Amino acid sequence: MRLRESRDAFTHAMAIAEQGGAGTLTYVGRFDLAEFAVVLEPGEPLRTARRAFYAGMVALTDALRAYAPPNKEVAIDWPDAIRVDGGLVGGGRLGWPSSASEEEPPRWLVFGAMIRTVAMTDGDAGLHPLASALDQEGFGEAGAIQVTESFARHLMRALDGWQVDGFDGIARQYLDRLSCERQAMQAIDDNGDLLLRRSATSRADRRVLSEALASSSWFDPELGGPRL
Repeated sequence: MRLRESRDAFTHAMAIAEQGGAGTLTYVGRFDLAEFAVVLEPGEPLRTARRAFYAGMVALTDALRAYAPPNKEVAIDWPDAIRVDGGLVGGGRLGWPSSASEEEPPRWLVFGAMIRTVAMTDGDAGLHPLASALDQEGFGEAGAIQVTESFARHLMRALDGWQVDGFDGIARQYLDRLSCERQAMQAIDDNGDLLLRRSATSRADRRVLSEALASSSWFDPELGGPRL
């Protein structure tokens, strides 16, 4: 479902999720930003179903890697931000019904993403050294449509792998792309929380996924897109 430039794909997908059903994809027709969202219908309780967010992030990074120049690093800042060679290009987010119970399957989940394809800032790029766009990173013809289509293909592959082989494969792929903390072992718990175990201690630090997804680390509400 294509939306006008002024619309919000993530918000619209959540509004129509129950009516549209699993697989409904909304996207915004912009040239400077790939913005899309997809409806999922998990068959497990919300507390574990949120792990679908990791499948979405794996698919999103795979979509970008398909167009990336050789040796270009596409990495994730936990849990939701995407960086290309250190520059923020966007990220993913997850929505679910506000009335959903942690112990019951939610009626729907929505994974949404934005990727900056073209830099629209005026002046010296050095004014925003932590931000980037695909055109600045040499991604060639990877525009909004190409990124959206690539994401859809990779998401279907990721979800199929999860159904066949379990979540462990998704977890490994996600952790392989995660910006590493030195001297720390990383794992994803059954409920999606990130566990960090540093070599100097036997205690694991827990980062709670449900709390982290309450707001997007990469999203600027005033810009309506990735932070600069």
